[in-house]
Amino acid sequence: MLFIQVYRMSRRALTALCASLLFLANGGAGAAQQRLGQITTPETELGFEIGADYRLADYTQLMAYWAKLARESDRMVLDTIGQSEEGRPQLMAIITAPDNHRRLARYREIARRLARAEPATEEEAWELASEGKAVVWIDGGLHADEVLGAQQLMQLVYDMVSLTDSETLRFLSDVILLAVHANPDGMELVTDWYMREPDSLARTTSGLPVLYQEYAGHDNNRDFFMANLAETENMNRVAYTEWFPQIVYNHHQTGPEGTVMFSPPFRDPPNYNIHPLVLTSVEQVGGHMHARFVREGKGGVTTRSGTSYSTWWNGGLRTTPYFHNMIGLLTETIGHPTPMEIPFLPEKQLPSHDLPMPVEPGVWRFKWSVDYSQTANRTVLDFASRNPELLLLNIWRMGRDAIERGRRDSWSNTPQRIYAAQRATQGRGTRADFERLLRRPQDRLPRGFILPSDQADFNTAIKFVNTLLKSGIDVQRASAAFTVNGRRYAAGSLVVKTDQAFAPHVLDMFEPQDHPNDFTHPGGPPIRPYDLTGYTLAYQMGVQFDRVLEGFDGPFKEVSAATLAPEPGLVRGSGQGGFLLDHRVNDAFKVVNRLLADGSEVHWVEDPIVVDGVDYPAGAFYVAAAPGVRPLVEQLASELGVDAHVVARRPEGETFRLSRPRIGLFDEYGGSITSGWTRYVLEDFGFEFSLVFPPELDEGNLNAKYDVLVFPDGAIPEPGSRILSYADTSMTRARTPAQYRPRLGTVTAERTIPAILDFVRRGGVAVTVGGSTSLAAHAGLPVSNHLVGPDGREYSEEEFYIPGSLLELELWHGRPTLHGMGPRATVVYNQSPVLRIAPGASDVVVLGSYGRSPLRSGWAWGQERLAGGVALAEATLGRGRVFLFTTDVTFRGQPHGTFLLLFNAIHFGARSVQAGDVLGG
Repeated sequence: MLFIQVYRMSRRALTALCASLLFLANGGAGAAQQRLGQITTPETELGFEIGADYRLADYTQLMAYWAKLARESDRMVLDTIGQSEEGRPQLMAIITAPDNHRRLARYREIARRLARAEPATEEEAWELASEGKAVVWIDGGLHADEVLGAQQLMQLVYDMVSLTDSETLRFLSDVILLAVHANPDGMELVTDWYMREPDSLARTTSGLPVLYQEYAGHDNNRDFFMANLAETENMNRVAYTEWFPQIVYNHHQTGPEGTVMFSPPFRDPPNYNIHPLVLTSVEQVGGHMHARFVREGKGGVTTRSGTSYSTWWNGGLRTTPYFHNMIGLLTETIGHPTPMEIPFLPEKQLPSHDLPMPVEPGVWRFKWSVDYSQTANRTVLDFASRNPELLLLNIWRMGRDAIERGRRDSWSNTPQRIYAAQRATQGRGTRADFERLLRRPQDRLPRGFILPSDQADFNTAIKFVNTLLKSGIDVQRASAAFTVNGRRYAAGSLVVKTDQAFAPHVLDMFEPQDHPNDFTHPGGPPIRPYDLTGYTLAYQMGVQFDRVLEGFDGPFKEVSAATLAPEPGLVRGSGQGGFLLDHRVNDAFKVVNRLLADGSEVHWVEDPIVVDGVDYPAGAFYVAAAPGVRPLVEQLASELGVDAHVVARRPEGETFRLSRPRIGLFDEYGGSITSGWTRYVLEDFGFEFSLVFPPELDEGNLNAKYDVLVFPDGAIPEPGSRILSYADTSMTRARTPAQYRPRLGTVTAERTIPAILDFVRRGGVAVTVGGSTSLAAHAGLPVSNHLVGPDGREYSEEEFYIPGSLLELELWHGRPTLHGMGPRATVVYNQSPVLRIAPGASDVVVLGSYGRSPLRSGWAWGQERLAGGVALAEATLGRGRVFLFTTDVTFRGQPHGTFLLLFNAIHFGARSVQAGDVLGG
């Protein structure tokens, strides 16, 4: 072992010496701008320099240029990693020395084996690390209106295939660069929008007519543990199942005011599931980056307290890597093709550890931002080039630690356990206290998780497991029935063990997050976290699983497919009376919607029934027999994995027939992100709908076109306020393309709200989500804010503060809106409204409310103030109905466990109004 380490040091020293000699032979520092003559320059290809004032390249130009560079350079291979949501090829440039390209498959295999910790000993790992190359991911363009990201990526690719200085040649020799474009559709949209103006002074990236990612817009950087979006799935496959980069560098805008850039390291708190080597490595690369900026005289780069970014949340392009033992980097940089100004902020002119070299205020040009980006890029490549074996060995070490930890008793010291220990010991204890308080057997981390195949909605469990497979997690499936801890599990059950390299991600998806109390000072206001504090995906999706604390085994086979398809559904039973579907299965709505579109007769059974010994809870769907129905039911059951039960006759008891509801989904000019995610979910489950914009709402007569209007979070303003949107003025109307002008406008209390309320009173259904539940106040329903003290004052953040977290609701069954749901539901609470229903209110029925300690995952300061607060309700208004869902039941396409609330509200709401149903009836 000692010999191997000495050999490594000698080889590195020799490489450095050779690089120095080559650097001097090429003319020293003056060689930095020497380039290969046969490589087409950006100016030649595009007609302007990257970073030029008032100019942007679009994705079509990028594709053509990268294809040309790949033909001209033996340093570059162009790969299509998949299609975007709009069907564009998503490109990745693989750049390294020509000799490395000839052994690319071998280097990728080495990266894979070390990331998955396959070598059993450190000596074997060192052997592979000494043979391998560092793999570095640098991307751009994820948030498309942050235009620097994609433009700097083009410059990086050009530099790496054309520069001949010794440093670049060293990078190429030691590193494999993956230059990944993160959002092709967005780059095309934003660039074309900016460049549409012939007058350069009139160019702007503001006022985009639609989201710059088909469904998610800015939330495309919130999708990386879920992988709903095509682009996310493509990138996850590259990162976690194909290339396994040791560093993932994600470019963003814009830098904190008064500075040029934020770069790592990040502020606390870190997530306790992350390996400490990730944290220390981020510190190392961040320090390397700051030193280079200072060395090059590039001031204005801040860190840590410079902004809010931490290493807690899993789900972003640079944060999901932490849970895969990778170094995730983020920079936020100012800059725009329209020159901008750095303001004079006196406090940003004083050097500190978090801002070592301030930048002077004044005009700032886009080209300078491109230059800063290249300095950051080259720093990352330099670190990887100087430390390839270290990076490869470290990722192996972290994976090996995860495997070994998953094979023995282990614990996580979570904040609440630490707080309890502090109280018990008054801040100081003994080893015995440590064992008693922090090493209790019942607090051990699980050795694995079992998802029973006989749970009611196993399809959703499979979808959950598919998110893990897309993230490179090892999953096993039982080929036969087995027993663990006295429980019998059916064949087909899924097993996820924690003795695997990416166990931090496994734990983060199954186990609750325990975010620390984070305040500016004791008794002071909370420090807002970066995104969510609690997000446990297994909870959000409502899947059933068992935590197993002891080692276990069984007839398990590794899942080798990229994703699992549900087993074909079975059509059981005999008779000619029709078919039953279980309402607890989310995908049953896919079947129902397909059948309704085909003209089949489908009923909703209101009471529980038993057929051939099979229990169907309230809400089963009955499909009437008719010519051609059975082949269609069999086809859908097989395709979608939804079982159907043949019955001899129509079920007895109350039913109501479903029709195809005419659905209008609110959206606005520029695109609502919450509407986009709702659109994603509705499309996925086969609901037909139209988008409805404020001008159409203002016209009234909505009942002629719609049965149900869905208002996502942010659609309805509170009384006395307005929603900010792209203003409908004569100037903006004239500059807006004709096809988007009907979308211009804002929801107003003067015209829009009365039209919506008229729609409901005339028999329509309004489904309101999040802040849009304020429609109840506009309607004068007996509903008020629960989060107020006895004096009527709203609680301050020092008294009550719950950022994005998962809370548990107690459901008040009795209405079809809750059919298919269990006694409780986990919801995403993101500073959501909480309602108080006036005593004796007969026109509002509570569907779900909070207990005294509802937190399941995240951070909930003062959660006891939620007790008795209402989160779900439905109300009658005239001949219509309003559903009030205060939490986002389709949040980022993640909480499958609450999708039924929306689906039920649409189908039951539309039908119940048509039938004249009343609350309590």
